[in-house]
Amino acid sequence: MSIVEHWISGASASGTSTRTAPVYNPAKGEVAREVRLATSGDVDAAVQAAKAAFPAWSGASWAKRQQVLFAFREILNARKEEVAAILTNEHGKVTSDALGEIARGLEVVEFATGIPHLAKGEYSENVSTGVDVYSIHQALGVVGIISPFNFPAMVPLWFFPIALAVGNTVVLKPSEKDPSASLWMAAALKEAGLPDGVFNVVHGDKESVDALLGHPDVASISFVGSTPIAKYIYETASKNGKRVQALGGAKNHMLVLPDADLDLVADSAVNAGFGSAGERCMAISVVVAVEPVADELIAKIQDRMTGLRVGDGLRGCDMGPLITKEHRDKVASYIDIATTDGATVVVDGRGIEVDGEANGFWLGPTLIDKVPTDSKVYTEEIFGPVLSIVRVASYKEGLDLINASKYGNGTAIFTNDGGAARRFQNEVQVGMVGINVPIPVPVGYFSFGGWKDSLFGDTKAYGPDAIHFFTRQKAITSRWLDPSHGGINLGFPQN
Repeated sequence: MSIVEHWISGASASGTSTRTAPVYNPAKGEVAREVRLATSGDVDAAVQAAKAAFPAWSGASWAKRQQVLFAFREILNARKEEVAAILTNEHGKVTSDALGEIARGLEVVEFATGIPHLAKGEYSENVSTGVDVYSIHQALGVVGIISPFNFPAMVPLWFFPIALAVGNTVVLKPSEKDPSASLWMAAALKEAGLPDGVFNVVHGDKESVDALLGHPDVASISFVGSTPIAKYIYETASKNGKRVQALGGAKNHMLVLPDADLDLVADSAVNAGFGSAGERCMAISVVVAVEPVADELIAKIQDRMTGLRVGDGLRGCDMGPLITKEHRDKVASYIDIATTDGATVVVDGRGIEVDGEANGFWLGPTLIDKVPTDSKVYTEEIFGPVLSIVRVASYKEGLDLINASKYGNGTAIFTNDGGAARRFQNEVQVGMVGINVPIPVPVGYFSFGGWKDSLFGDTKAYGPDAIHFFTRQKAITSRWLDPSHGGINLGFPQN
């Protein structure tokens, strides 16, 4: 069986480890390949390669770095179907969703090609007589990226194009569950002209993560994943003196007011709740229906769910499998919890007919009504195709429910009342807000990130925040002395 190896100094590298982990095709429920799990020594080899490449890359002209990113963009765009097939094979998401993931990643690559303008410093002339002050942005050094299984291409693309554009070198640790897309991108970067050692990939588990977090030559860590791990990443890396942006989990609510277009709401709830089998940190997992619309809305959602085809993503289905059997079983267990807690299971996704192999990790779209807010179905991030309905009596009750959540990643309001929408965007305590938009992921020239337990660190991902994160500002006060200077004066300059 083939083994997915690391990528160090511009080439495939097996490293020193003999440990491997299985990489499944979740639509078939079988192991497709193995992935090499790095030792701390393997991580160090990648870091040292990045460290050695840093002086030349950071010293390269902005034009040279732009050229590489432009070329990478063209390669990725021209061959995106190759990457999409890799994503479908290892993650299970359907082809259309895989192509959408790549498109959103390309936005950040395109943003990064314009970095020279955005990373300019400031200049003030004659702040004191003959004295000028200006600022410059310089690269940090070696930066670490730890990415999750649900977006094997897009999440790394949120970080490394900007990190490279401003002159850093990179060590990427992708999820060991679907690692191959990272190697495709590494090879594409080399084809685009990126010097060896500037971009490196090490696969692994906690050993490799901890090696990155504690390595003295790693300047920063970017992470996306569950909240407990994000908190651990933030605390550990910060303690070791690194910059950290750690994006955590979510429990995203959709508030539906009585004047909303319920057909639009139903379409949006199905799209945002069941796309990518619900394995999105921006998925809508709770519909908060302001009465009296709940019954009518549930009927419309249920009607749309009946037409969904679940199966192998390569067969043109609407929704694919979950990433592993263990995760599928965990998500399915919430359906039993809902019944025990007194909720009503309107649509049960267990045991459905699928267009795929019998051993695939299947769970169909599930709809649960009247979910108690103290149930684990409501309080925990399920990360699967389970959509909950919570009924409230007023806008205020719905708003208070959302604001009471420990998460603050994304939310949406559906209404035709502009005043209510404007009030909601100001009052809701969430980092990304949609108004009649169910998945409000910002475009590449804004920044992505939540509030509360959905983000640890001061800086969001991509966009303007990323430029600040991946550079250090240096302020310079300069005076070129005139031969006719006034001599020695020990007083503080006054003019």
